[in-house]
Amino acid sequence: MPRNKFQTIIFTLLMTFFMVYVMICYNIALEMGSMKNQIFLLAFHEMIIMWPAAILIELLIGERLTMKLVKRIVTPVMEQPIFMILLISTMTVCVMCPIMSLIAVILFRNPGTEIVSVWINTVVFNFPMALFSQIFFVGPLIRMIFGILFKSETRKAVKIK
Repeated sequence: MPRNKFQTIIFTLLMTFFMVYVMICYNIALEMGSMKNQIFLLAFHEMIIMWPAAILIELLIGERLTMKLVKRIVTPVMEQPIFMILLISTMTVCVMCPIMSLIAVILFRNPGTEIVSVWINTVVFNFPMALFSQIFFVGPLIRMIFGILFKSETRKAVKIK
């Protein structure tokens, strides 16, 4: 896990890139009715907008709000690294999924007067996939990559900032 601002920025760049890409592919597949090879390329069109948005939201709002939520929930028993990783990952999805879904609805779905219902529908579809991806796929992959990049500094236990 990141130990300083530079590492936080690198971690955020990696995590947001992969999470945004996975979620864009997922949403395009939902719209098309199934997964197709062309989706992997189509996703990059939305990445141009959604990745920078995710980076800014995570660095300016998401990280702070996530850690406030984590601090309200954590107990001494939960301070073991695996519990902290799962709690931070879950709270990150709880913060980022509704915000990013709202941005996607406004920019790509043309909801008109149905913005609230389309947004809620989008969050309901996106949340399980975002949580699954964060905990079982993207999160472990990025922590592994981050561990390789910052080998000696990531062996310490996860602590709340």
